Amino acid sequence: QLQAHPFPLAMAEVVEFRVPNGPDRTLLVLGLETDATEHALYSAFSAFGPLYSVRLRRNAAVAGPGYYALVKYYSARDANRAQRACNQQCLFQKSTLKVCTCTRQRPFPQQALPLNSHKCQELANHYLGFNGWSSRIVTVRTAAFCPVLSLSQS
Repeated sequence: QLQAHPFPLAMAEVVEFRVPNGPDRTLLVLGLETDATEHALYSAFSAFGPLYSVRLRRNAAVAGPGYYALVKYYSARDANRAQRACNQQCLFQKSTLKVCTCTRQRPFPQQALPLNSHKCQELANHYLGFNGWSSRIVTVRTAAFCPVLSLSQS
C-alpha cells in the first residue's frame, strides 16, 4: 500500500543564465500611487525570488495620475508565487495593487540573449550562495565520452 508524501514534491525548474523571455515571467503591477519607487517595488517583489528587472512607468494621460510597473523574474515559478501573494494587497502603499501576469509583450527574437556578467554573478550568488562559487577554471580534461570541467570551490 502506497502512502502519499506529507509534503508535495516540487518539480525542479531550470533557470538559465539568459535574459528571461516569455509572459509567464513578467508581472504587470497596476494601481501604483504617484510616490511609488522602483526601490519599493524591488524590495517587495524580490522576496519571492531574484528579479531580472523592475520598470516603473507613468500612466497614460487618459488613465489618470499614478504609475504601473513591469516586474520580470528569472523563474516562472517565482513570478507565479509573487502574483498570487501580492494581488489585491497594499504592500508599500495605502491602496491595493492589481498584479497580473503580463500577456502582451513586444516580440523578442527567437534566440535567447545571454546575460551580462553582472547579472550572471547576481544570479549565481542567489542560487549558489555568496562566495560559494568561482569563475576560475582549475582543470579541464576530456574523457572518452564525457568532458569534465573542475571548478574551484573558493
